Amino acid sequence: MPDYTLFEAQVSTLTPLHIGSGVELLNQYDYAIYRGQTWRIDHNRLLEAQKIDDPRQLAIISQRPPVELLEASDYRADSPFFRYVLKGVPRATGEGAVLREQIKDVYDRPYLPGSSLKGALRTALAANLWKQHGLQLEVNRLGRNPKFAAQDLERSLLGANPNRDLLRALQVSDSLPLTAGEALMVVNARVINRGGQLASPIEMEAIRPDVTFELTIKVDTALFSAWAKSAGLKFTAESALLGLPALVNKRSLEQARREKAWFERIPNAGRLTSFYDQILKSQLQPNQMLVCLGWGTGWESKTFGTQMFASPQVREALLRQFRMARGRRNAGDPFPLSRRVAAAFQKTANGRTDESPALPLGWVLVQFKAVKGNQSLWR
Repeated sequence: MPDYTLFEAQVSTLTPLHIGSGVELLNQYDYAIYRGQTWRIDHNRLLEAQKIDDPRQLAIISQRPPVELLEASDYRADSPFFRYVLKGVPRATGEGAVLREQIKDVYDRPYLPGSSLKGALRTALAANLWKQHGLQLEVNRLGRNPKFAAQDLERSLLGANPNRDLLRALQVSDSLPLTAGEALMVVNARVINRGGQLASPIEMEAIRPDVTFELTIKVDTALFSAWAKSAGLKFTAESALLGLPALVNKRSLEQARREKAWFERIPNAGRLTSFYDQILKSQLQPNQMLVCLGWGTGWESKTFGTQMFASPQVREALLRQFRMARGRRNAGDPFPLSRRVAAAFQKTANGRTDESPALPLGWVLVQFKAVKGNQSLWR
């Protein structure tokens, strides 16, 4: 039997998932809006089709919004002038309106980076270990840089350096790529506050619900062997990694309970509370994990969460030191004060368009099957 276990995994989106490339696409320059769809422009082919030999004329044309070079007849499925076409349109339709790009490969095929899934699993594992050990946060032990503030705390839970890091034994591949037009949609996201008001519109490409990625997960159990220990390679919490799915699901369900309770106090958020109610009623199998990852999933999913706040004084000191609270907030107010959600639009009888919160972001179901090694692992 090999000294590792290899799983084939399927990651299915339950709600829209956005993992950004860092690129902001501009309306009429990078994409066009036409008949309820968003068309990603292929600049090279569009310019080549102009058949202009004079460099000066080409330079003039290249400064114009590319959408001005398109005809109505160009908007068709087999058009060479578009890289892909997305269902839905951004809320903002003015020239230069921003659409955040989803990460893709060089062929415009969206995929799920293994680092994104592994990062979510790592956070869930560390948060559970923190809770199991009954640790308390000491603000003066944190680093000054917000990005690395908890590095020492994380090392105390998972390992002092990369060689001794528990997650060295967990390897998550990038997924196989999908077709952009079939997997992606345009999502209009909003911040929603405790009064139910929607603010801070953000438009983005995102993976649609009910899309499935395929990837592999490898657990290198050789690192836990007697040979490895004799070589001085000792991990602090190997049993936690070997029981990872149960820990991940425990954290995810706790988060779903908190989110359901938060949205139950929000007007017009019935679709969101219904989603979390379905999550909480789901009968998860031993080979399944509920995970929340990607953009817009909130502070609770990216950190150890409010369990770090040993007291109101610690909470206020942490928020103040790292300037975590945005907007107007009084000392003692709950944190976080708002959530990001995908919004839905609906035409009313008088022709007005109403906008309402529809779904949370980034919830996925991971299903896995051992294909090599210990068939009883993660069962």
